Amino acid sequence: MCGHATIHFGEDELPQEASLPNDKIVVLAAYLAGASQQLTDTEDIAIKANEIAPGRFSWRKYTDQINIEAVRKRLYDAAKPAKGGLISGGEREGWLLTAAGLAFCEEHPEILAHGLKFAPRLSVKEKTWQHREGARMISEAAFAKWEAGKVNEITRQEAERFFGVDDYIKGVARQKRIDRAQQIFRGQQRLEKAIAEIAEIVGVDE
Repeated sequence: MCGHATIHFGEDELPQEASLPNDKIVVLAAYLAGASQQLTDTEDIAIKANEIAPGRFSWRKYTDQINIEAVRKRLYDAAKPAKGGLISGGEREGWLLTAAGLAFCEEHPEILAHGLKFAPRLSVKEKTWQHREGARMISEAAFAKWEAGKVNEITRQEAERFFGVDDYIKGVARQKRIDRAQQIFRGQQRLEKAIAEIAEIVGVDE
């Protein structure tokens, strides 16, 4: 079994696609929202942008809510000739991909099919929490068993400790804890996978 003392947190672990700027991501989102064939509303594009890049266009304080204005600004950026003129239109009439935009989307079938993996942009305070929480999680018995390939031996109590929940944290509150861990450690290789598999053991009973 690999040692538990070291786990790296950084963009060097991320796939190359994670470096795509937001104006390119909204173009891919527009494609998924139907902008390759018809004028498409900003709101529809925003929903798809959040699906393929969870958290990238969320409010910093309210991470479960999409910042429509952030998506709108990036759409206008993508329409600029200097940015490739990948999309045309506007807020009132809707958005339509250009030939260049369609060509760009066709170059990224994996992202269209599976979305992006990326580390969310964090404040200094959030980065400090990320490192501390990551160190705590990999020190838990649930992680040790997961890394040893003994997922079936992880008890529900151990899984709960891994996510920092107990019998008093249930339902929506419990799901938010799990969602937060999945978001903050997205792209963090071993820990991301461990979170996904151990989450199935926790449960979110009301």
